[in-house]
Amino acid sequence: MEVLRKIFQDKFAKAAFIVLAALYIVILFADFIAPYSNTYSNRSMAYAPPSKIYTIDERGKLSRPYTYNYKREYEPALMQTVFKQDRSKKYYIKPFVKAEGYKFLGLIPTHRHLFGVDKGGELYLLGTDINGRDVFSRLLFGGRISMTVGFLSLLIVFPIGLLYGGISGYFGGIIDTLMMRFAEATMAIPSFYLLIILAAILPSGMTSIQRFMLIIVILGLIGWAGFARVVRGMVLSIKNEDFVQAEKTIGASNMRIILKHILPQTTSYVIIAMTLSVPSYILAESGLSFLGLGIQQPDASWGNMLKEAQEFTNILYRPWLLTPGVLIFIAVLSFNLLGDAIRDILDPKSQTRR
Repeated sequence: MEVLRKIFQDKFAKAAFIVLAALYIVILFADFIAPYSNTYSNRSMAYAPPSKIYTIDERGKLSRPYTYNYKREYEPALMQTVFKQDRSKKYYIKPFVKAEGYKFLGLIPTHRHLFGVDKGGELYLLGTDINGRDVFSRLLFGGRISMTVGFLSLLIVFPIGLLYGGISGYFGGIIDTLMMRFAEATMAIPSFYLLIILAAILPSGMTSIQRFMLIIVILGLIGWAGFARVVRGMVLSIKNEDFVQAEKTIGASNMRIILKHILPQTTSYVIIAMTLSVPSYILAESGLSFLGLGIQQPDASWGNMLKEAQEFTNILYRPWLLTPGVLIFIAVLSFNLLGDAIRDILDPKSQTRR
């Protein structure tokens, strides 16, 4: 609670915390908030622009929010297909509409969505992609992968790094030398290129969930070494403290001393390192998916959604396809701001060093 209080005293850290909390709440309730499912597709509306929402009617009076459907037309003068609004019928935006079925939080079957339009209407808040899929809905579902990959990878990185670094630093000598040389050899491997190689050789028939889990394992197995080295340095200084010598005197086992008394002293650093490590895993997964080696279509992640925006014509004429890149930037920046604030709170010496 004291850490949270100090975070909210820093305006940048407070903003970052609120942004991240909002992102995780939104992706948690993605099925309810998204107007369409993750599998929705209307190919006749490929690359449709964002729906225009009106609150003023034709007579200039305030009205309930409404929109018009788009219709595709070929424009001979431009020699291309354009989207024009069909103003023959209004479609009012309503809360808690009945639409495609899903399981709320994966448990409760329901058809209610946070908002939607009248039957027959189409609402694309951020336009559609090449397959006529709603970009806004896919952003929410894609965020589940892009925003959770970091924390799941940490479940592998930190237990291995803590135990490995703790054992190496505590025993020292030849054990420390051998363990650190192995860790340094692991750190010397170019991680992103290794990810590309490993992702490229995965069987083509794997589902996106299987690929996602393997990416998590790969990220975890190549990310523990640097963390282990830092933990080892901390353990080297902690193991000579009086309370550790007292534990040895009363006959406590080496593993008990490491797990119960030494490693808990690294808690502050672990929290800081976890917060600052998440952005790198988000970027790694997004990079792999952007290159087509991570999460595969039709499943969404921010990385493979951003891939569509690499074409110059899409950047110029369909800027809504850049939205996943904006969200990646916001998420990574927020984690870094929050991590810096937590470091200053838990390690006051860092402020004096700067």
